[in-house]
Amino acid sequence: MIFSGFERCLYRRQKFESDPERGFAVILEKKKEDVLKWFRPTKRDLHIYYSGESAYEPDFVVETKTIKMICEIKRASEMQHKEVLDKARAAAQWCRYATEHAKKYGGKPWSYLLIPDDAISENKTLQGLAASYTFDEVSGDTSKGLG
Repeated sequence: MIFSGFERCLYRRQKFESDPERGFAVILEKKKEDVLKWFRPTKRDLHIYYSGESAYEPDFVVETKTIKMICEIKRASEMQHKEVLDKARAAAQWCRYATEHAKKYGGKPWSYLLIPDDAISENKTLQGLAASYTFDEVSGDTSKGLG
């Protein structure tokens, strides 16, 4: 389904692959969040490769007042799958490189969030999700949830 009425999204209409993705967009639109803008990238927007020529297209890119984030909403039962973790490592590495570049030119740091779908609810905040589900490239773990 296609949804509209977003104030912070770069596009007037968005299509979501799942209800948790739609729910995440609702979180991003909350007035109390410090989100400046967000969008759902296409294959042409970010060039993240996780296995040779295999490109990864994340679910969301979010900019807040202090940071930029790549966010992936994944079914909780798939959080440990090899391909999910390979994509997460590649995206976290991309964020590390983007942060290094941003530091040189006065930009914002980047981080990668790997969020299980069952963690998405309208009473959650982006800040709370980031505290729990920021993916660590080195350990291959989130702050919580991958055990």
